[in-house]
Amino acid sequence: MHREGPSSIFTIYFNGQFWVGTIERIEGSELSAAHVVFGAEPSNEQALQFVIEKWGELRFSPKVKTEQKKESGNPKRRQREAALAAAKATPSTKAQQAIAKMREQNKAAAQKESAAARREASAWKRSVRANKRKNKHRGH
Repeated sequence: MHREGPSSIFTIYFNGQFWVGTIERIEGSELSAAHVVFGAEPSNEQALQFVIEKWGELRFSPKVKTEQKKESGNPKRRQREAALAAAKATPSTKAQQAIAKMREQNKAAAQKESAAARREASAWKRSVRANKRKNKHRGH
């Protein structure tokens, strides 16, 4: 049975310091990912509650091209592959690349904003100095 449309994989794993969730959304041959830090180990109920309440607020990374795997028709093979994937419990490399790309874009946007704020502050200081000089010249 082949499923059409987008699919999602929600992986929760311990990264050595925190419990982290990685959500991989696959639409056709494109993958986008989101990253969530839980802190303490979430229970199954907390993970389900997160999916129900916060799914719409997730910021997914830009889409990355990925090759689609051909699914095996054998249900036992699919079951073994699912068990292997569950035991591994780490996000795919493509998901990590997508999250890194999103971080780079956020960093570039933040740099542009801070540069604009610096320019604006500099212009404001310049205008204050000019007004001071003008007022001094007028004898105020």
